[in-house]
Amino acid sequence: MAVELCLLLLLFCGSTISEVQPIYKPPPGTLDFGFVPSKTYDTGAYHEPGAIGILFKIVHAFLYLVQPNTFPQDLIRKLAQQQFGNTQGDYQKAIYYEIGFIVSAALGLLFILLLPLVGLCFCMCRCCDNCGGEMHQRQKKNADCQRSCFATFLFVASLIISVGVLCAYAANQHLTNQVRGAKKLVNSNFKDLKIFLNDTPAQIDYLVSQYNTTKDKALSDLNNVGPVLGTRVQEQLGKEVRPALDAALTMAGAIRETKEALENVSVSVEVLQEGTERLHANLTDVKMHLSNTLNDSACNAAQAASTCNIIRNSLDQLDINANFSGLPGVGLQLAKINDVLKIDLSSLVQKGYAAFNDTPDLVVNQTRNILSDIKSVLESIGSNITTFTRALPVQKILADLMVYLTQSEAYVQDYFPVVEQYDFYRWLGCLILCCMLVLILVFYYLGLLCGTCGYDKHASPTTRGCISNTGGNFLMAGVGFSFLFSWLLMIVVVLTFVTGGNVEKLVCEPFEDKNLFKVLDTPYLLNKHWKNYLAGIIFKNPNVNLTFEKVYSDCKENKGIYTSLHLEHLFNINELLNISMYTEDVALKIEHIQINLSKIILLDEIGKENLLNFSSSGIDGIDFSAYLTEINKSVTKVDLLSFANDLEARADQLPKGALENALKGHANNIRMIHNQQVVPLEQAMSTLNQSIRLLKRTSSELMIKVKNVISAVNAAQNLINNNASQVIVQETKKYMDTIIGYFEQYTEWVKESISMEVAACKPIANVIDTAVDIFLCSYIADSVNTFWFGLGGSSMFLIPAIIFAVKLSKYYRRMDTEDVYDDTENGNNGYHKEHLYGIHNPVFTSSVEQW
Repeated sequence: MAVELCLLLLLFCGSTISEVQPIYKPPPGTLDFGFVPSKTYDTGAYHEPGAIGILFKIVHAFLYLVQPNTFPQDLIRKLAQQQFGNTQGDYQKAIYYEIGFIVSAALGLLFILLLPLVGLCFCMCRCCDNCGGEMHQRQKKNADCQRSCFATFLFVASLIISVGVLCAYAANQHLTNQVRGAKKLVNSNFKDLKIFLNDTPAQIDYLVSQYNTTKDKALSDLNNVGPVLGTRVQEQLGKEVRPALDAALTMAGAIRETKEALENVSVSVEVLQEGTERLHANLTDVKMHLSNTLNDSACNAAQAASTCNIIRNSLDQLDINANFSGLPGVGLQLAKINDVLKIDLSSLVQKGYAAFNDTPDLVVNQTRNILSDIKSVLESIGSNITTFTRALPVQKILADLMVYLTQSEAYVQDYFPVVEQYDFYRWLGCLILCCMLVLILVFYYLGLLCGTCGYDKHASPTTRGCISNTGGNFLMAGVGFSFLFSWLLMIVVVLTFVTGGNVEKLVCEPFEDKNLFKVLDTPYLLNKHWKNYLAGIIFKNPNVNLTFEKVYSDCKENKGIYTSLHLEHLFNINELLNISMYTEDVALKIEHIQINLSKIILLDEIGKENLLNFSSSGIDGIDFSAYLTEINKSVTKVDLLSFANDLEARADQLPKGALENALKGHANNIRMIHNQQVVPLEQAMSTLNQSIRLLKRTSSELMIKVKNVISAVNAAQNLINNNASQVIVQETKKYMDTIIGYFEQYTEWVKESISMEVAACKPIANVIDTAVDIFLCSYIADSVNTFWFGLGGSSMFLIPAIIFAVKLSKYYRRMDTEDVYDDTENGNNGYHKEHLYGIHNPVFTSSVEQW
C-alpha cells in the first residue's frame, strides 16, 4: 500500500511535463525560473570506522586469502530460482567457491574435537605419573637455557593471545557503540524521508507557479507588440527602404552642394577675371619702369653691362599666365538649381522616414483585437493548470504516506530498546568469552612473573621456594583452563567465521561493486513470469527496462524519482497537460494577424519630379576641361617672389649707387604685387578648382544616378505596398515562435526539474546504504569478523602456550624427589639416576600437586 501511494505522489511530479516537439525553435530570450526550493538532506550514508578500520582491512585481506574467488552470480541465480543442483557440477562449483571456508571450518571442528580429547588424555596421563605428572625432575646442564627458552616462547605466545583478545574486545565494543549510536542515524533517515514527502508538494507548486513567469513574459511581448513585432517588420523592410531613403536624402544634399559649388564658381571666375586684368596692368607698369632704369647710363659701365643685359632679357617673364576672361559662365545652371531648391526635397524624404518609423504604431493599432484573444488563451492555460493540480489527491496521498512513515518510525523507536537489550546480552556473552582468555592469560602472566621472580638457581628441585612453586601452579592452572575453554571458544569462532565471512563475500562486497544488483536484475529471477521484477511491481508491465541497479544509481546521484523509476511508462503526461493544444491556439491567433502598411509614402511624386529636374539642370554641360586647363596654370609666368629675390641679388652685384638702389626698389614693388594680388588670386583659383571638381563628380552620370535613386524608392514603395505581407507573415512567424518558445522553455525547464530536482530520491538510496552498507556490513559484519579473527587467533595460540607452559612449569614447581649429585661421576652430567638415588622430599608431599 505504501509503495503504491508513494508512486502516485511521484507520478504527480510528472504532471507538468509536455512532450511537444517544436518544428522550429528560434533562440528566444532566456527566461529565469529561479531555483526549485529544496532542503538539504542530513543523512551522510558513509561510515568512517576510525582507528579500528585498520583491523577491518586486515580481516578483509585475510578473507581474501581464504576466499579469493569472484562473486558466484550464476550459483546465486540458480539458488534463487530453486534450480541449484539441477545441473551437473553445481555442487562442485559451490564447493570450489567455498573451499577456503570449508577447509578453515574443518580445521576449526578438528580443533573442537581434538583439543578436549587431548586434554582429557593428558590429564589421565599425568594422573598416572606420566606426561610430566611425576614430581621428579632430571637435572641437566642446559636446564637454565631450556627454562629461558620456554619462558620466552610462552611470553611471546601470551602476547599474541593478548593482542587477539584486544582485537576481539575492540570489535565487540565497537559493535555495541555503533548500535547505541544507530538511533541517531535511523532518526536522520526518517527525517530525510519526511523532508522528501513534505518538500515534494512545495516543489510541484513552485513548478506550477512558474507558469506565471512564462505568461508574464508572453504578455509583456504582446503588450509591446509594436516594439517587438513592429520593430521586426520594420527591420526587415528597412533593409530596402532605408538605403532608398538614404540615397534620396544624399541626393538632396548633393543639390545643395551643387548650388554652393555653382555660386563659388560664379564668384571665383568674376574675381579672377578682375584680378588678372589688374595684375596685368601692374606688371606692365613694373616692366616699363624697370626698362627705364636699365636704360640709365650706369648700365653702360663695364661692371654693370652684363648684369643689366641679364635683367633686361628676363623682363618678358613679368606677365600673367592664366586667362580667365574666356571661361563660360554658369548662371543658367545656377538659375535652374535655384528653381529645384524651391522644393525642400530633404523635408519630403524626412516625411518618408517618419512614415516608415510609424510602423510599430500601425502594428499596435491593427492587432488590438487579436492580442486580446491571445491574452484570454494564456489566462485559460494558467486556469487549467491550477484546476488540474487542485484535482489531484495530493494531500490525501501525502497524509497516507506520512501516516505510514510515522507508524514505521514509532515501530522502530519502540523496538530499539529491545535491540539495545539484546545487544547488551550479546556484548556480555562476547565479553565472557574474552574474559575466559583473559583468565588464562592472567594465570600465564602470573606464572611467568612468580616463576621468574621466585626462581633460585642454587635451590634444588625439592627445595624450591614457595613463589617459584606458585608460579608453576599458575602455569598448570592456565593449561587446565585452556583445555576447558578452548573448544567452546573455537565453536564460537567457527560459527561467526562461516556466517560473517560469507556475509562479507556474498553481500557486502557484491553490494559495493553492484554485482548484487546485477543478480537481482536477472530476468525471471524473483518471478518466473516477469522479465524485470521491479517494473512488474511498479508498472504491472515486466517488459519495461527498469533495473534495481539503475534506480539505485540514479537515487545515489540525487536525481528525481520520476527519472529514477521511469514513471513516464505509467503516467501519460501528454494527455494530462497537453500544452501543444494551447500553443496551437496561440499560433493560430498570431497567424491571423493582418497588418496593412499601404499608408506609408516614402517619397511623393513632387519629390521624384524634383530629382528629375535636378538631373536636367545642365551642370553636366559645363565645359569642365576649359576651367581645369586655366586652373592648372599658374597666375604669372614666373614666381614673382623668386624674380624679386633674383633681381635683388643681381643688384647687389652692381657697384654702390643709384642703379643698385633703384633695382632694389623695383624688387620690393614686385614683392608687394605678389602679396597683394597674386596670393588672393591663387586662393580664388583653389576655391574654383574645388567647386569645379565637385560639379564634375556630381554631373558624372547624373541622370543615371537620379534614375537609380527613384527606382530604389519605387522598389521600396512597391515592397511596402505589395510584398510587405510576405515580410509581415515571415516576421509574424518568428514572433509566434518567440512566444511559443517561452512555453517550450517552460516545459523543458519543468522536465529537467522533474528529472533532477523535484522529489530527489537521495533519501531512498540513503536508506538502502544505511541498512546494507552501514548497519549490516560496517557495523555488524566488520565487527563480527574482527571479533572471530581476534578470538580465533588467540584460540590457535593456546596450543603452543599449553606446550610451553607444561614444559616451563617443571622448572618452577617444587619436586618430591630429585637426583643426587655425585662429584666423582661427572661423566653422567654430575647426577646419578633417579631410580638409584632418588631422595624423598619430606617438605612437600601433597598429592594435589601430582596433576
